[in-house]
Amino acid sequence: MTTANRRSAGFGNPLASTCMTLAGAAILLAGSGAPLAAQDLVLVNARVVDVIDGTVSEPATVIVEDGRIARIVEGEGVDTPSGAATVDLMGRYLAPGLMDAHVHVGSAADARRALHSGVTTMRSMGTSHYADVGMRELQAAGHLEAPQYLAAGYHVRPPAAEAFFQDHPELGHLYGGEVRGEDAVRAMTSAIVSRGVDFVKTNATERAGLPDTDPRKQFYSEAELRAIVEEAGAAGIPVSAHAHGDAGARAAVAAGVRSIEHGTYMSRETLALMAEKGAFVVPTIAIVRDLTIPGGDYDNAVLNVRGRHMLPRVREMARNAHEIGVKIVAATDTGYGPESTTTLAHELLELVDIGMTPLEALRAATTTAADLFGLTGQVGAITPGLEADLIVLERSPLDDIGVVQDVLMVVSDGKVIVQRGDWPGQRPVS
Repeated sequence: MTTANRRSAGFGNPLASTCMTLAGAAILLAGSGAPLAAQDLVLVNARVVDVIDGTVSEPATVIVEDGRIARIVEGEGVDTPSGAATVDLMGRYLAPGLMDAHVHVGSAADARRALHSGVTTMRSMGTSHYADVGMRELQAAGHLEAPQYLAAGYHVRPPAAEAFFQDHPELGHLYGGEVRGEDAVRAMTSAIVSRGVDFVKTNATERAGLPDTDPRKQFYSEAELRAIVEEAGAAGIPVSAHAHGDAGARAAVAAGVRSIEHGTYMSRETLALMAEKGAFVVPTIAIVRDLTIPGGDYDNAVLNVRGRHMLPRVREMARNAHEIGVKIVAATDTGYGPESTTTLAHELLELVDIGMTPLEALRAATTTAADLFGLTGQVGAITPGLEADLIVLERSPLDDIGVVQDVLMVVSDGKVIVQRGDWPGQRPVS
């Protein structure tokens, strides 16, 4: 995502300002430290998955110029840009790159793993020392092979992170206690906004992923949450609220947050209020399942027991949200670390299991996510003028959403990042 694109997202960010030939150029630039420039690319024999109208095209040619989708042409005899790299998809399915709405990625290696899984845009929901802000700028400038970032920095929460005060010693009067009261939460929100975040994240309830916390317990009152929303809103920054318990989630929705993260125990009444206000829910079902099994991001006996109780409840909540008409967005709540076993594909499978169609689930990771991010018209679909963030799949995801577990090619800003599998007659890009 270019600086100009991020500015046009409307969130007032103050900081936002041949196949082998393609692969060789990318490797050379990456090794030299020079920016990875957008490429001209021609994808032929592509069955284009249109997530807006729910159709799949006959084999077509998709032309990418300067990192953006320029034309989609069916039939033969297509004029292509001189010197463009050409890849024959041989009838495979071309879909928009996936968008993960809730990650905790603060290293280049983890970001690269996310990208290679097919995630081309992600919203960071918490890192120390504003690592996500810095990585956003490195990626936008072409120095970092990673998904496009939206950054939130620190959480606004009562037990503020130790690292927060290292970055903001001017708020030392809040150090050692809990950040509570409207004045205190406004001060913390203002400090985070000053570092150029795209979203502010607050915790309306305690966490589920720590054995000594109570995920139903409400942290902030509606008045405190409204103070956070107002302070961030003055800079054009939306607020997302972590909330498992219904009372905390309802207070956050009433205060005007843009999204509820998790929402495990939300009632139908709270979901109806979300639908009325146009708020989004990011249920992160797959990571709750991760609580219930050994390994992965969580491996703790207390959490295993908690997860077995929470999993049917979050599935029920998501099913109710879908029935009521709340906008659902896909996310993992993972760090894409070397031990992580959860990917966005697992969340899409969960969304289909709670009653969404494969198309609706795919939209939760493309067009609906772009709506939440404020990036509609920039990413999330295969349409001329949009950024060329693309994935190649063996089968149609509209018939079998599980196919997104095995992404054959990833294109980010028009650059082929990875190419897997058997490509007869072609040398692989990487």
